[in-house]
Amino acid sequence: MTTSIAPADTRAAACCGPDETEGTTTRGTSAGPTDVEHLARTFKALGDPTRVRLLAIVAASAGGEACVCDLVEPVGLSQPTVSHHLKILVDAGLLRREKRGVWAYYALVPGAAEGVARELLGIAAPRDSSAT
Repeated sequence: MTTSIAPADTRAAACCGPDETEGTTTRGTSAGPTDVEHLARTFKALGDPTRVRLLAIVAASAGGEACVCDLVEPVGLSQPTVSHHLKILVDAGLLRREKRGVWAYYALVPGAAEGVARELLGIAAPRDSSAT
């Protein structure tokens, strides 16, 4: 006895799946693999309340920068732990680090937060129905 398998409905796959052509999605964004990985890394860095708090403290600091020595007490963690959190924020491109003597000073990367918001809005933007 033989059984036959009906061909897949290509129409359903075409309308429901993402358009992988040239790194764009059906929403018309250009979020390629590198963009998505960067955005995910940034959100992973922001996924920890301590790191969000550190960003807020640095942003509110005089001159827009803070020494790691001034960040330990407000978050109630040891200096090595705070330094670890700050490194993650630097690696995500949200903070910049400048070494002065034995201390490291941190400042927000200009436009980094706005860039993350633009990337997220570019991915989540509603599809322009007039373009179809």
